[in-house]
Amino acid sequence: MQRSMISKTLASSTQILHPITRIPRSNPNPLCDIFINHRGADTKRTIAGLLYQHLSGLGYNPFLDSKSMKPGDNLFDKIDPAIKSCRIGLAVFSPRYCESYFCLHELSLMMECKKKVVPIFCDVRPSELRIKDNAWSCSTKELEKFHCAIEEAKNIVGLTFDTLNGDWSEFLTSATDTILRNLLEAEQDDKYFKHNITNYFESKFADNSN
Repeated sequence: MQRSMISKTLASSTQILHPITRIPRSNPNPLCDIFINHRGADTKRTIAGLLYQHLSGLGYNPFLDSKSMKPGDNLFDKIDPAIKSCRIGLAVFSPRYCESYFCLHELSLMMECKKKVVPIFCDVRPSELRIKDNAWSCSTKELEKFHCAIEEAKNIVGLTFDTLNGDWSEFLTSATDTILRNLLEAEQDDKYFKHNITNYFESKFADNSN
């Protein structure tokens, strides 16, 4: 039943998704616009895959490991640069998200890089997200980074979705609108930053010339 609903949503996605105008890129050749952080076993065939397909159809360049990587690629060599170059991150939290080392690594790197992160709480409440043990034998420092990233994500207003009872079409439209609005804000922040830096150096050059 759930898979049938998803298939219908995918088939009609090009008709329901045009929330805002296409946003021009400040970087014409980014590795990705939106990095989709998710636990594959939980959401690859549902929310993460659905959003990847839809955002790609709108002309954006999202990163989803199963779609953006090929056999033989080194995970860290592909994932870390994609996170560092992305304009925003999309964190799809699911009940077993915190059991994945890669999910936590990606999330902590997004937070460390000060990326704007849009959380989606899929079948899980923010209060339920916790790292229960160190199953990966991480260093104390890395484990602390994971804990901090989870706590930081809990304090970001996000979207929630119940995969059994939710309206998939409505969620897809709402999620896409939220993602693109955050992209627009990230673009505006980037332009503001560049504008301030340019003004600073122009002013400094003018002072040195006098």
